Amino acid sequence: MELEIHQTEEGGKSVITVRGEVDLYSSPRLRDAVTKAAAKGNGDIHVDLKGVPYMDSSGVATLVEGFRAANDKKKQFVLLAPSQAVLKVLQLSRLDSVFVIREDA
Repeated sequence: MELEIHQTEEGGKSVITVRGEVDLYSSPRLRDAVTKAAAKGNGDIHVDLKGVPYMDSSGVATLVEGFRAANDKKKQFVLLAPSQAVLKVLQLSRLDSVFVIREDA
């Protein structure tokens, strides 16, 4: 499944909607989107993951990079509606206690 990334500005925040598998080959595209969102604009960054059925460790590393970039700019980095598979990866890596995770998107 090819990765699709759409970015919009909504209510003063940047919303990055991700669809498809995030793996070693596709994660650079997500990394580019989250780091650009952190560098520009004034609002927080929300990453909608409900359309992501699979994420490997490179995808998780990308989310950590986005989290750090957002924190450096005093922005909140929020993960929206991760699938059960993605949530399990975050729980196994104990990052579910680091990220702000919201069930609704």
